Amino acid sequence: MKGSLTVPAPRPRRRSVPALARALVAALATTLLAAPAAFDRYGSPPAPEPPPAAGGSATDARAAGAPAARGPGAPVPYRHFLGRAFDTCEAPSLAVMRAWRASPYRAVGVYFGGRGRGCLTQKHLTPAWVTSAETLGWRLLPLFVGSQAPCVFAEHKKDVPIGSAPWEQGTKEAGEAVRAAHALGIATSSPLYLDMEAYRITDLRCAATTLLFVRAWNREVRRLGYLPGFYSSADTGVRHMEQARKAGVKDLPSVMWFARWQGAPALYAESVLHPLAWRERSRIHQYAGNVRESYGGQSMLIDRNAVDAPVAHVIAARP
Repeated sequence: MKGSLTVPAPRPRRRSVPALARALVAALATTLLAAPAAFDRYGSPPAPEPPPAAGGSATDARAAGAPAARGPGAPVPYRHFLGRAFDTCEAPSLAVMRAWRASPYRAVGVYFGGRGRGCLTQKHLTPAWVTSAETLGWRLLPLFVGSQAPCVFAEHKKDVPIGSAPWEQGTKEAGEAVRAAHALGIATSSPLYLDMEAYRITDLRCAATTLLFVRAWNREVRRLGYLPGFYSSADTGVRHMEQARKAGVKDLPSVMWFARWQGAPALYAESVLHPLAWRERSRIHQYAGNVRESYGGQSMLIDRNAVDAPVAHVIAARP
């Protein structure tokens, strides 16, 4: 994400793909055995019916007759956006958002919470900003940057590691995410995207810890009426989630936001994802990062994204 490397520094000798796959499956098995009580105690409730979608320039749609989400890529009722989006570290001023209506972007990634955010001080991000951005025709992709994998590559993320109780911590931070979203006027049935920066998935203990955290976060976000999404680099976190999906692991993200900075969108040609995984309106591709663009006389350093995925339902702020 903004200000983070999606391609890690040179690594030690790499295992072969089959060996890595076997190691990840072994790690998943270890994860499932690590907290059997936790996995048996909770169910994954269906997503609630959303409020009627508001009008706008984006495609606002409910999947007619679609069942509730119970696994990755399952169709759900939500507000859908198909088009281009940008994300930047700090929510821009409304003056900038007005100027950027001249851009090809119509959605924006907003870092609304989490102790791992690069820009903790979001001076513009208020309920009034959320309502005004929505009124201007922008659709919001809410991003939560919480605790990070203990084996995260980025040095500036190493000070917010997942601790020794990942299931409990993931559940707690999911509650924080929901409260922060609600406080901004982001309603239930909105997606909340968990940002997990690139990490060393060959570190099996770390991978198991991270997966427990992500699963717990997803389960609690769903229980509280929101839709869990997941952002990470294609070759680390996203590859890890795909291996978990293949292994039949439950409580995985409903939407996959993958970073592969190749310069052009490739939503449905990502090599680490099965062609049918997270297929139906459940993908975002961050295809370029740390690029400077200017519209209406306003310049920003952004990441570029192609979106076929849910966006936030916004409750109008009270005057």
